[in-house]
Amino acid sequence: MRRDIGLVGLLLTLGLLGGCASQSNNGEALEAARTTFQKVKEDPDVLRVAPKDVIRAGESLARADRLSSYWGSGSDVDHYAYLSQRYSEIAIQHTELKLNEERRAKLDLERDRLQLALREAKLLSVQQQGKWLEEQIVSLATSDGNRGLVMTLGDVLFDAGEADLKPAANRTVLKLVQFLQLNPQRIVRIEGYTDSTGDRQDNLALSRARAQAVADALTDLGIDGKRIQVEGYGQDFPIADNASNRGRAQNRRVEIVFSDEQGRLGAGR
Repeated sequence: MRRDIGLVGLLLTLGLLGGCASQSNNGEALEAARTTFQKVKEDPDVLRVAPKDVIRAGESLARADRLSSYWGSGSDVDHYAYLSQRYSEIAIQHTELKLNEERRAKLDLERDRLQLALREAKLLSVQQQGKWLEEQIVSLATSDGNRGLVMTLGDVLFDAGEADLKPAANRTVLKLVQFLQLNPQRIVRIEGYTDSTGDRQDNLALSRARAQAVADALTDLGIDGKRIQVEGYGQDFPIADNASNRGRAQNRRVEIVFSDEQGRLGAGR
């Protein structure tokens, strides 16, 4: 009998020790859940991004707290403490993902703003360059009534009786190309003229060939041929008296007639 009583006492003691150990484990899990929940509850970003997860974590923690006061409910306490812990961790993870997305969106927005600023600066630079080139062109040109803005290239660009552009013409041609590139809406009419020396038909052919040489130079440098018209007028329409060398030199010329900014050319000859 005494042996049986001792055995029962031993079993009760072991049971109590196991219960204490279980209660201790439950307490650790519950305390961890409380600590994590307190962290998310005080984080404004988590409350903004994952409010539902925070609510679930709080509800699960409240159940675990209530059950912890009942003997033999250790597994339930563990379960709800685990749920609270996981909901809190999920809320943190959701918040981190959302904050990363927001940071990426902010960086993308800043990049777009920077690219826009660079494009605007480049456009401003192009516009300033275009304005400078336009001033250069205008300084070399004159306004000729209904024909519009006309730039005259003298015969120094060609050898006598020839239609090939001389190297000295390169700088002028390059200015024309840059101006037309920066003003893609404009078109030009290139008109060739000669003095009255020689055969009229030969002069007509030479004048057109010289005008074509200038047009070819522009197209070789990237200007669309559709933006260029070519005319040869030979010895017609002199601007000086052909009786003198100086007058004849003035009459040997190529004129560039510019359209307005809408691409409308003035009247031809």
